[in-house]
This record gives sequence, structure tokens and C-alpha cells, in this order.
Amino acid sequence: MSRQPPTDPLPHLLSVARAMRERGRAETALATLDAAMGATLGHKLFTCLLHHPAARESERRYTNAPAAYPVGGRKPVPDSAWARRLFVDREPYVGYTADDIREVFFDHALIASLGCASVLNLPVVHAGRTLGVLNLLHEARWYDDNDPALGQVFAALAVPAFLRLAG
Repeated sequence: MSRQPPTDPLPHLLSVARAMRERGRAETALATLDAAMGATLGHKLFTCLLHHPAARESERRYTNAPAAYPVGGRKPVPDSAWARRLFVDREPYVGYTADDIREVFFDHALIASLGCASVLNLPVVHAGRTLGVLNLLHEARWYDDNDPALGQVFAALAVPAFLRLAG
């Protein structure tokens, strides 16, 4: 499979902006985000993790693959350069290959079993605080250094949903 030519992101950004303005469940807005990011950046696996800094954990609050990655699952935030990049520096991470995924994810075998060998992690940040992370995974070398720019716009639009999740 090869990556398709870029899709105009504006209609997808507008649909996410509309969804985030609506009252209702955060998960409904995140489903719109899932569809929009799938159409523009592409992904096989999409998850949204809510950050719990006091517990040093992340909690899965949305997934497009509930059999493999059920909602509600929690995992520790490791003390690593990858975690510091996302949660402290609030910068995106691009992993290009299965080796990159193996280096940062303990569940790399499950990720590989889903046909994923690249990752784009996007911190969701509000008022200087990391609320969580959007995770997009696809085949090897799907994501490149240009993808974080659009991804960060989607992550900024996701703030209202993450604030609702954080309650």
C-alpha cells in the first residue's frame, strides 16, 4: 500500500471544529476526529489517551480498535526521552519503522500484529498542560516530518473533548 496524494484538510478541520463545539459526549467528538484524521493523515489504529500526571499513567478513552485496545485501559508513562518529548516538552513524535515502535512501546508485538509499523503521537495541550495524546499508527514509513504540522492543528481542536474527559 502506498500513501495517497494529500487530501484537502479544510473540510475535515471544519467538521472537527463543529463537533468540538457541540454539547454531548466527548467520545462522539473524538469519533469525528478519528474520521477526519483518517481521511487526511491516514491510520490503521487510532487511540486517544487521557494523561493522569499525578499517577504517571495514561488512560485510553477512545479507540478505533476496541478488541485489541479497549477503552479504559491504563498504562504507566515511562521515564524515557519519548515520554518527556510528549508530556513535558509537548512535542510530537514520529516513529517511522517497527524498530522505532519497538524502542518506545512495550506492546510493540500487538501493534505489529495489527499491521502497524509507524506512529505519529500528538500531545493535546491546553494552557501549557498536556491533557493527553492522539496516537495514529500505520504501515512502515507512512508518516513523515511534514505530518506533525497538520496533526498539531487537529490536536489543538481536540482540547474541548479532552477537557470534558478530564471532567
